Amino acid sequence: MEKWEMKGLRWLLLLVVVMVSMETERADAQLWTNFYKSSCPNVEAIVKKAVQDKFKVTLATTATLRLFFHDCIIQGCDASVMIANAKGDAEKDAPDNLSLAGDAFDTVIRAKKAVEAQCPGVVSCADILAIAARDACRTTGGPNFPVELSRRDGLTSKASIVHSNLPHPDNDINSIIKFYQGRHLTVNEMVALSGAHTVGFSHCAPVFSRIYDYKNKSGAVDPSMNPAFVRDLQRVCPRNVDPAIAINMDTFTPNNFDNQYYKSLIAGRGLFASDQDLYSSTLTRPMVELFAANQTAFFHAFSVAMVRLGRIGVKTGTEGEIKRDCTTFN
Repeated sequence: MEKWEMKGLRWLLLLVVVMVSMETERADAQLWTNFYKSSCPNVEAIVKKAVQDKFKVTLATTATLRLFFHDCIIQGCDASVMIANAKGDAEKDAPDNLSLAGDAFDTVIRAKKAVEAQCPGVVSCADILAIAARDACRTTGGPNFPVELSRRDGLTSKASIVHSNLPHPDNDINSIIKFYQGRHLTVNEMVALSGAHTVGFSHCAPVFSRIYDYKNKSGAVDPSMNPAFVRDLQRVCPRNVDPAIAINMDTFTPNNFDNQYYKSLIAGRGLFASDQDLYSSTLTRPMVELFAANQTAFFHAFSVAMVRLGRIGVKTGTEGEIKRDCTTFN
């Protein structure tokens, strides 16, 4: 009984923390949910249909969530990650972004085209990406949460700024925490956002060092990993395999947005070292245990964290532009 009482207390404390942090941040926000009430009242329904139609073609549509994160975390939620140019030096061309799924980009492009057909020149690509990310989440069983709107699209997109502005799979827990705090996101929100790894895929390249040459020692394996998981990964990612071979982030329910990610961390089955460190660290382990035991708690925390993520570096008012085509500047 005491164990469950403690978990209930943690859940209550989490609710207080995230609600207070959300309200504090909201006072300075320039976004609101009904921004297009008059100018494009059906925008969310239009985007939702585009996302659902894309899901009928491929489950890779879930990668729209990751696309949204990579957009917001670089230089704010401004759809600059969508830009494509002949020089190949836009954000999407950076080595760290080459693994972003083409179907995620296509989802946003299709949604933008559908929105433009009804509301030309009104809704930004940044807002469409934000809505599409939420809809990709809920279409796979995840939480439904309000999306704040009124973002405008950015005017720059440079590959050179990407690497230093992204967390990396081999970063230690302190580096990851510092990274998120630098973007005004809390440790709890970091743990919640990491739960997006419950869907989608990565590639063999980021895990080679953990299963073959841990800490640059030939044949060494990361001791925090479940031995059976190591064997599974070695079968999928043998030493000489193409490093771009895709592997599921969640090996149990890869197409369902649920709390399996946290259960896997407890079992030593985190794909990245930065994932597994969430359970190894005494600072973040209580949140991992809570989310593993209580999916409702995870869904609530994730919803709040996504809203906060969507406020990073936004451009509003006369800043930026409303792109007619998400892949190019006007």
